[in-house]
Amino acid sequence: MRFLFVDRILDMVPGKSIKAEHTFAGGEDFFQDHFPGFPVVPGVLLTEMMGQTAAKCLDAESRAKQRGKAMLAQIRSASFRDWVRPDENAIIKAEIKSSQSKFATAVCSVEVRGRRVCSAEILFSFLSLENFAPGYHDEVLEAFLSARERGKEQGNG
Repeated sequence: MRFLFVDRILDMVPGKSIKAEHTFAGGEDFFQDHFPGFPVVPGVLLTEMMGQTAAKCLDAESRAKQRGKAMLAQIRSASFRDWVRPDENAIIKAEIKSSQSKFATAVCSVEVRGRRVCSAEILFSFLSLENFAPGYHDEVLEAFLSARERGKEQGNG
């Protein structure tokens, strides 16, 4: 199982807000046991998905290189309202509430079929990029930023 839960960024204002999507494929191993006969995405994975999405928004800020990569430090609150089933497209939204040099907070939510299925308030700390493997990069974030830059060059943004 891969632990990357953002397939594509749909929209983003770096350091402010982000909208992304992810689909949990029906063949994921966890669906066999969570729950047998009624497969649903575990809440902890939904929370991780919200954290990964908000972190991408923070990592896109111009000062990200100085302070490091956003890392989930605390789940301040989380609530789950409905199930996410196999092969359903989830839309993840995050709004950065505060972003300082050592910590940041975000309010996040996930929607499926146009209905909010969960939400969380998350605290982030930052880890220096020198702690990561050489050549580390975020493919999803880089793809979005490159596409945005191409659009600006072509006069579309």
